[in-house]
Amino acid sequence: MRATRLAPMKAAVWAVVAADVALLAWVLITSLKSTRDVFDHPWRLPIPPTLDNYLTALEVGNFGRAAVNSAVVGVLSAVLAVVVAAPAAYALTRTANRAGRPLTLLFALGTGVPTQVILLPIFLMLSTLELTSTLTGLTLAYVGTAMPFTVFLLTGFFRSLPGELEEAAALDGAGVWRTFLRIVVPVARPGLVTVFVLQLIVSWNETMLALVLMQDDEKETLPVALIGFAQQQQYTGTNWGGMFAGVCVVVLPMVVLFAWVGRRVTEGITVGMGK
Repeated sequence: MRATRLAPMKAAVWAVVAADVALLAWVLITSLKSTRDVFDHPWRLPIPPTLDNYLTALEVGNFGRAAVNSAVVGVLSAVLAVVVAAPAAYALTRTANRAGRPLTLLFALGTGVPTQVILLPIFLMLSTLELTSTLTGLTLAYVGTAMPFTVFLLTGFFRSLPGELEEAAALDGAGVWRTFLRIVVPVARPGLVTVFVLQLIVSWNETMLALVLMQDDEKETLPVALIGFAQQQQYTGTNWGGMFAGVCVVVLPMVVLFAWVGRRVTEGITVGMGK
């Protein structure tokens, strides 16, 4: 009976998944066509397929350097987010005073603050430190904006861990940091991988902070490079094949990453949000 009730919901989910996959496939196929074929034969397979669009995106659109910048900022911000948020979340879940839950709630409330509200303070702070138009400044901005959600998610995950392991480590004479690094971190690896992947995806796709903070073309990230490439087309004539190739360069790496570790990320979010 229950399966019968869930059948329409499952069908709707699979319909959405099929539409998303079809859209990604169409974007990928279109990126292998010339601009003329994009309009003359929008639904036909590229005959023959061409990689010239990707060469145009890498050379004219500066996507190669932007991809390196995005990868550097994304990996560094994800690593730092985990390194900073994990001890904070662990301390909040194991604190013996009454401040633990209010502070956790404060981090949860921070997830509702839009980036537009804190954009100007972040810019002024980094400008004072002379970190605008630097990958270091952008990385720090990403780490700071990631803290509310990352800490909130990890607190739920750490609460799901059995306390007996830490009690046994304490009986063996292990201190707090040794217990955290040797016992808790290995057990909490799924949650840490989850927040790492999520932060990597967010920073890879983030546009607003990168657009405002990065004034140097040599330091721009992929979403900003895509915007600049689209603006160039207004004056030189839109190269739609190159535009679709640029979209693929931005989107496909994260699609592949999530397809690889998607199940683990979903399980980590479910555990973290369920506590």
